[in-house]
Amino acid sequence: MEELVRRAATAGEAAVAAADLAALGDLADLLDRAALLAIAYTVRRQGLFDAPDAAHDLREIVTAMKVAPRHVRIVRRWLAALEREDMLARDAARYRGLRRVGAAEVEGARARLDSVARGFEHGPGLARFFQLSVSYLPELLRDEISLQALLFADGDLDVADDVYRRNLASRYTNNAAAAVMRVFAERHAGPGSVRVLEIGAGVGGTTVEVLPELDGLEVDYLFTDVTRFFLMAAKERFASRSWVRYGLFDLNRDASEQGCPPGSVDLVLAANVLHNARHAGRTLRAIRDLLAPGGRLVFIETCRDHYQLMTSMQFLMSPPATEPDADFADFRRGTDRIFPTREEWLGELAAAGFRDPLCVPGVDHPLSRIGQHVFSAMR
Repeated sequence: MEELVRRAATAGEAAVAAADLAALGDLADLLDRAALLAIAYTVRRQGLFDAPDAAHDLREIVTAMKVAPRHVRIVRRWLAALEREDMLARDAARYRGLRRVGAAEVEGARARLDSVARGFEHGPGLARFFQLSVSYLPELLRDEISLQALLFADGDLDVADDVYRRNLASRYTNNAAAAVMRVFAERHAGPGSVRVLEIGAGVGGTTVEVLPELDGLEVDYLFTDVTRFFLMAAKERFASRSWVRYGLFDLNRDASEQGCPPGSVDLVLAANVLHNARHAGRTLRAIRDLLAPGGRLVFIETCRDHYQLMTSMQFLMSPPATEPDADFADFRRGTDRIFPTREEWLGELAAAGFRDPLCVPGVDHPLSRIGQHVFSAMR
């Protein structure tokens, strides 16, 4: 177990060895500050809070902003963040005193962010993507444009690669996860190939680091997502590896009904997707059942709710238009939370019957300020 943690941490550190990790926290703070200012500015643009004594309830705010029903919870998160940062006050159900933010202040924050990001080895498109999403906040709220259209413009995966692969936190976590999978595959004692299931593989930002680590080993790798768009892109990207198969898989549906009966998988990888589980505990138990005895789960999760995510990636996490009030069924229900904390994930793993959990980077590591961690545990 200690060697597994060491191998994971060593691989993660090697991937970010040339970077100034201390400065990464400052960049994250700049992103969050720019996001908060953009949120306040977006709310004020609708003529809300103009009068000194103006007060509005949630219904008035979402009506004035013409928010699509499925995105109302994003506005609730915005208001809670503004209140938490003393930029807005609340009396019972009414909000008042929203801090005045003008276009010049927003542009100034974005210019400072752009200046810092240009000299920072963090995936050049990441800050640009967040800046782009901020520019379209009113349209995103009204569902006049989708975040997917910004993230995958013209079917190009380059920006998505910056978001999921080339930034420093992703480089650490993707390579650490790949190292854990390599160690497991090398030690696998079962008959035949190591049966790998990647759930919610998306653009393959983690896959592209994992597959080279598995080259030369006897592996049957099933790359899955809920949409065929990513499957088609992956088939082109990983065409040279004949041992990779592709299929649809939804973590919120019964695995057996999707061709994966209990005990049929040795290794499960889930990168930045388990927070989409309607019930984290039930999903972890289902994955445990899916694993053969001695099998291992490896997953990457964001464990901190950055304000920048409220102006970008959280638009991907809103419920479908057909179920705008759909909510989580676990401890997040009714809280407007999306991301369990590091401690909550470790607790859920234990409750689901997993053993020998690991989590890197540690809480005292500079990257822990970003909140992305690699978790792994064994059945």
